[in-house]
Amino acid sequence: MSTKDFVEKDYYKVLGVPKDATEAEVKKAYRKLAREFHPDANKGDASAEERFKEISEANDILGDPKKRKEYDEARALFGNGGFRPGPGGGGGSFNFDLGDLFGGTQQGAGQAGGFGGGLGDVFGGLFNRGAGPGAGTRTQPRRGQDIESEVTLSFTEAVDGATVPLRMSSQAPCKACSGTGDKNGTPRVCPTCVGTGQVSRGSGGGFSLTDPCADCKGRGLIAETPCEVCKGSGRARSSRTMQVRIPAGVSNGQRIRLRGKGAPGERGGPAGDLYVVVHVDSHPVFGRKDDNLTVTVPVTFAEAALGADVKVPTLNGPSVTLKLPPGTPNGRTMRARGKGAVRKDGTRGDLLVTVEVAVPTELSDKAREALEMYREATESEDPRSALFESAKGA
Repeated sequence: MSTKDFVEKDYYKVLGVPKDATEAEVKKAYRKLAREFHPDANKGDASAEERFKEISEANDILGDPKKRKEYDEARALFGNGGFRPGPGGGGGSFNFDLGDLFGGTQQGAGQAGGFGGGLGDVFGGLFNRGAGPGAGTRTQPRRGQDIESEVTLSFTEAVDGATVPLRMSSQAPCKACSGTGDKNGTPRVCPTCVGTGQVSRGSGGGFSLTDPCADCKGRGLIAETPCEVCKGSGRARSSRTMQVRIPAGVSNGQRIRLRGKGAPGERGGPAGDLYVVVHVDSHPVFGRKDDNLTVTVPVTFAEAALGADVKVPTLNGPSVTLKLPPGTPNGRTMRARGKGAVRKDGTRGDLLVTVEVAVPTELSDKAREALEMYREATESEDPRSALFESAKGA
């Protein structure tokens, strides 16, 4: 994402929350919209998939206090595409193309947040008045790219948590030249930007704008003898396998952020983050509803009518016995506490047991005779009488 797009997008509008929304309000709005527009719930709907991407992007920014602060500061300064001078900068305002301001500041694919090194990289040269050629000759560290990966878990692994291997490919310092870009490991400081990776250009009114240096492509260094592997960039494709711990209670479609587990930084910069999208396989017996597990248990008519103690299976544990009261209707849901999914605080949700009266398809002679006797004994009872009375009165 370019910095221009980052500033112009109204993430508050995307999530439908006010600009002073709390972190909890942002999270609640995201979860509601994510459930509504998740691709699994809108098979083949391209517009819903695009909306889901917008919602996830907005949550990445507004759900992170640091990124949200940077985003708010950027929009406050460059709102509506116009620059608003600070105190002493003169009255009025003037418009300019945000593309000129942020030209060439795009992140690599998959980088969340859009700013990389933060607003300091953009604003550091914006008000650079009269800085001499010797100012800031230190090459700037670069944050590594964020990486996104996917993993598929079994239903049980999602409930209990699991450690899974992930093989990832990303840009990392070139091993052949130790990240210098030079075949001999002796790059020289770029004379154009004096090692800063950025050049300033005047925009009038005493201001100067900063762009990545075109000669060194923002690296601050120039390879005298370019490395044959990375072609002088200092970065090369690297593959690695990482053991990633997926927390217990993760849900289908959830996006987990692992700080500092993304691509390595450059020149001492911090590593990016790893985002893992979790897919959960279904279970033949159990279902999931938030922190609770669900199961449907068949019972006989006699058990439902007369009451009974019914054994119910649990996920990876011993069965539990539920006391079925006499006259239990079909579809009634009962609760086995503490037998559900693991919550964030380490406690467990409940197991929701739905009773389903099983109707036999074949009857023995003795069973048929008993049912005939029951029907004769209850001929005077009409379970549909109230239904017809209500229909007449409506």
